[in-house]
Amino acid sequence: MQKILIIQTAFLGDVILATPVISELKRLFPNSKIDFLVRKGNEGLLANNPNCDNIYIFDKKNGKYKNILNLIKSFRNEKYELIINLHRFGSSGIITALSGAKLKYGFKKNPFSFLYNKKFEHSLEMSQHEVERNLSIIAEFGAVSIKRPEIFPSIENFEKVKQYKSTTYFCMAPASVWFTKQLPKEKWIELVKHYSKSGTVFMLGGKEDFNLCQNILENSNEFGKCINLAGELNLLESAALIKDAKRTFVNDSGPLHLSSSMNAPVTAFFCSTTPSFGFGPLSDDSEILEVKDLECKPCGLHGHKACPKGHFKCGYEINTH
Repeated sequence: MQKILIIQTAFLGDVILATPVISELKRLFPNSKIDFLVRKGNEGLLANNPNCDNIYIFDKKNGKYKNILNLIKSFRNEKYELIINLHRFGSSGIITALSGAKLKYGFKKNPFSFLYNKKFEHSLEMSQHEVERNLSIIAEFGAVSIKRPEIFPSIENFEKVKQYKSTTYFCMAPASVWFTKQLPKEKWIELVKHYSKSGTVFMLGGKEDFNLCQNILENSNEFGKCINLAGELNLLESAALIKDAKRTFVNDSGPLHLSSSMNAPVTAFFCSTTPSFGFGPLSDDSEILEVKDLECKPCGLHGHKACPKGHFKCGYEINTH
């Protein structure tokens, strides 16, 4: 197998959980050229990855269909022997089907999987981790069944955050794309008050999360020992900071998987979702906190903009420490 393309154009956590496929393929086919297609904004996650050759970017927001055609043309010119599509939705299925690759592997849930050479189950009811589901696609080549994800912050990334590592510190990432995946703000305030007694607390997230982080810090009255870094660090810099944190606190969201990729101590809060879906932490030192035996939990794979029942017990009733 000389030329392989992996496709995962979903969210940043999905890309991180696809990295074991890269490393396993490189182990199995050490002389192969392995490329990767991600959605625009996630390409930084694969920077410095020694097992990944080229990174293709799919801009879904600007000229989506033109970009699909351009990607298909590029992939046809590359003449890939194998394309592995880990994404389960239509746009990636079209790209895979029309890529001209000799072998096209992916999940049955993709609406265009009928055009693949081999199709694989993707079930949330089998208590498999997403990494296991991804690796099952290349099991026939001798891949392991489970492997911790990996990303590779550069020396420059570590230098950027070195200034914050002079004392004991904790990281907290309070935001999520979905509201019901997000531990309530009041709970984060409690966490900041508790852990700021033992070290510095760094709030992490994107630019869009700055106000939430700032509001949490303002209401905790712990500004002296807390720093809002939301929007200040890129993904690899955040990972470099998380690596040496005493502990990182996250929702069921991207920062959880950043922590796993660094094998960093992590506590993950599962509000409306459940770790049985297969997106829990893979760090050696990991803890999952959730409210169990709620009739309405889980209320969906991705969560909602508001609690469908109006009470959000799965968030407010979590005992955080």
